[in-house]
Amino acid sequence: MEKETLIKNIAFSEAIPLASLVDYEEGRVVSRTLAQKKGVGMTLFAFAKGEGISAHASTGDAFVYILDGDHAVITIDEKVLTLKAGESVVMPAGIPHALDAGEPFKMLLVVVKPE
Repeated sequence: MEKETLIKNIAFSEAIPLASLVDYEEGRVVSRTLAQKKGVGMTLFAFAKGEGISAHASTGDAFVYILDGDHAVITIDEKVLTLKAGESVVMPAGIPHALDAGEPFKMLLVVVKPE
């Protein structure tokens, strides 16, 4: 019997530039789920210019790492942050947050939820 993997949609045991796993598509937010289990989710996103995710709250803490792009605008409650490639932020559980792409950007999102 084959062992169940907890991470999917990515090669194992090899170096991979994460940003290459999602492509920009005009007018779209492209995503690739890497893990979706009871306590954790990992998803790669590519946001086309002008796209975004409207304000919402998560049941878990959401860690964002910007992989590519000039900048991402992330609003957490009333605080507006501008992140560039290589920077990250934690969006606390239960607090509204939104993402906007004034310019295209790619990110890794990891959401950790209570069990």
